[in-house]
Amino acid sequence: MNRIGRMIRAHKILATTVGVAVVVLVIAGAALFQPWRLFTSSSVNEALPFAPPASTSAFPSTAPTSDAQTSDAPTSDAQASGSPAPTTSASTPAAKTDPVVLGFGNFQSQEHQTSGTAQLLKLPDGSRVLRLENLASSDGPDVKVWLSSLEAGGDWYKYRSGRYVDLGPIKATHGNQNYVIPSGVDLSGLSSVVLWCDRFSVAFGSAQLA
Repeated sequence: MNRIGRMIRAHKILATTVGVAVVVLVIAGAALFQPWRLFTSSSVNEALPFAPPASTSAFPSTAPTSDAQTSDAPTSDAQASGSPAPTTSASTPAAKTDPVVLGFGNFQSQEHQTSGTAQLLKLPDGSRVLRLENLASSDGPDVKVWLSSLEAGGDWYKYRSGRYVDLGPIKATHGNQNYVIPSGVDLSGLSSVVLWCDRFSVAFGSAQLA
């Protein structure tokens, strides 16, 4: 009986240990893979970037005159006859406010179904913005928006081996979104946009800029 009791207790301890290990693994796996993101999505709709032009109009100012100055100053024939004196104003055309498109491309699917367009824009104030329009992709852990030197499409895992600029976490899985490009970034050679899952080093989708 004692032997049987010891075996039962040993099995209980083993079962408890295995059970705790399984629970820990399930929690760790859920935290790492976040499987619920397969069923979640988000949307954002940001307006097209706009930079207002600087004011370029100039208007002459008229200094006040005293009664004495008015009575003593010589008058022209037109002034004497009561005709209004001509006035002048100076103005220059307003600066162009439409963004300049530096690059454009359509998204293609890679690890996840992805569609929409990417535009590289230069605003009138000289700043640069990446704009994603009509984006539709999947949710995932730690997804970033990258500018990459590698060609869009193909191998899902290749982008970390090339030059890239991280523009930050993706704002939403769907919609229209703007990402400011830091002023010091050299855009030469950066020819694609990548939705990059940093946790698993895989591209959800990418767009070739042309």
